[in-house]
Amino acid sequence: MRIFGSSGVRGVVNTEMTPELTARIGMAVGGLAKEAVIGRDSRTSNDMMQAAVSSGLMACGCEVYDAGFVTTPTLAEAAREMDCGVMLTASHNPPEYAGIKLWNPDGMGFGVDQSRHVEDIISEGKYSLKPWNLVGTTHSFPDAVDRHIDRIMSDVGAASLKVVVDCANGPATTITPLVLQQMGCKVVTINSNRDGHFPGRMPEPTDENLGDLKGAVVAMEADLGIAHDGDADRMVAVDDKGQTLAGDELLAMFAGRFAKDRVVVTVDASMAVDDHVDADIIRTKVGDVFVSEEVKKSGADFGGEPSGTWIFPDQTYCPDGILAAARIVEIAAERSLSELRKEIPKYPTLRSAASFDSSRKDAVLEMLKIEMSNVECRELVTLDGFRHQFEDGWTLVRPSGTEPKIRVMAEARNDAEAERLLEAMMKIVRRCVA
Repeated sequence: MRIFGSSGVRGVVNTEMTPELTARIGMAVGGLAKEAVIGRDSRTSNDMMQAAVSSGLMACGCEVYDAGFVTTPTLAEAAREMDCGVMLTASHNPPEYAGIKLWNPDGMGFGVDQSRHVEDIISEGKYSLKPWNLVGTTHSFPDAVDRHIDRIMSDVGAASLKVVVDCANGPATTITPLVLQQMGCKVVTINSNRDGHFPGRMPEPTDENLGDLKGAVVAMEADLGIAHDGDADRMVAVDDKGQTLAGDELLAMFAGRFAKDRVVVTVDASMAVDDHVDADIIRTKVGDVFVSEEVKKSGADFGGEPSGTWIFPDQTYCPDGILAAARIVEIAAERSLSELRKEIPKYPTLRSAASFDSSRKDAVLEMLKIEMSNVECRELVTLDGFRHQFEDGWTLVRPSGTEPKIRVMAEARNDAEAERLLEAMMKIVRRCVA
């Protein structure tokens, strides 16, 4: 039974994400960890989820520490003193979803092998249940937010800017405004009340969802805006003109400042990063855990992906949206984001997709593999789909992980070349799905 994706377990409450499954995950992890710390975001199901996972952990003798209503990076910080961290969140998913993310003491999420081990325990039902006198108990972990703030403040400078922070009705409200205030900023918050219905906007910080933030930055003449997702492991910025910085722009901006020797990016990252950064670029699969693993393995200075997750290994291997907010404020204190973004190359990027009959999945994917391998290009990367690098652009062909579709992305130095590359790949993909 495979229940873990690249970022934990997620599903609709009481349909896919049930108390029974949650308790089983707790029992599986409880047999591997003597001490675990639990945190939760604002989702309406999290009282139920915490009761279930805590019961599972304690049934196998694990001591449970409750960090309360905290962000994912705050929970990862608290896990430094434990065998593991358990975060109850569905991240940027809609409010009807619940989820669990598991964390190692170094701030890295459970990797594929660790997740598979937990799945195998659940599938085989081989739980390490303890007798009555050896079950675990619950403890309080009251200062998780303070510890996280102290760690961030130990390595950021002062900035007297006006910042609007969109907390997404989640736990970012407990920490991001405080960090920026301690840096010296004047902070205005929106969507800062805890509410698992997400009345202000949906949790994913896309440009379409950030209308209120963009308007507030302009109306209040702020220097920048900060937006988080539901658990604040992501951070997206709005410049002083009220324009959302694209994920690739932020990626290039951070990498240009923090990457001295090596930077890790995902296969879907723009070649603007390559052109802007004077460092070796290492590409990896889409997903923050893959970025973290490669950052640690390669000794990279920084890692990130265009979705808004940023890895600063000098502090943690956890994607930390609060630390990212502090560091983009540091950057903006030196020069406005609207000016800085002008220095980052911007290339046309096109996307398309082709559907196929799900009963033919194996045949379609096998044909796709053969066809993609025969494309003449400068470099082919097969870490996550098929990324072809050409002289003046690149394409990415990836099967969807959730739908019977093949997704195609093309980027080039001009519109005509981007259109040509996209159509060339779509012609091949249509042949595969026909």
